[in-house]
Amino acid sequence: MPTIFAHRSKCLTITALLLGLLSPTFAHARVSVSIGIDLPGPPALVPVPGTVVTYAPGVPANYFFYGGQYYVFANGGWYVSGGYNGPWLVVAPELVPRPILAIPVRYYRARPPAWRGWRVSAPPHWDARWGRGWNEHGRPPAHHAQRHDEHRHAEHRHDERR
Repeated sequence: MPTIFAHRSKCLTITALLLGLLSPTFAHARVSVSIGIDLPGPPALVPVPGTVVTYAPGVPANYFFYGGQYYVFANGGWYVSGGYNGPWLVVAPELVPRPILAIPVRYYRARPPAWRGWRVSAPPHWDARWGRGWNEHGRPPAHHAQRHDEHRHAEHRHDERR
């Protein structure tokens, strides 16, 4: 005959499972989307001058690599993946790393029509879409910032050898 303790334990287990399944965080983490990127192999990545971001000039998409992640800007939004071909996850604008958002327009291979006439040497006009504070958000986590500093120091040492 079940005890009250066993009944409560079973109810708590079921409640925990339901919360885990219904939580937007867990659901969001598992949902990937198709954005039309289907590469036969890892693309050649080229540094964006003056940054620690690289881009893929041979890919007909706005395709960037930074901090161990691939980023694509398509259909007015950002997507991220740990692999060059996905799976792709939607990224909220406030979570896109600042170095990615600061990339000049000239490095976007599939520019939206609304960007016509924009200076190619400047970043896209994110403030029109996300507000003036876009350049103050999306700072990389501490371990990315450390990699950034290490990369900059390595570049500096390399430049000194020239």
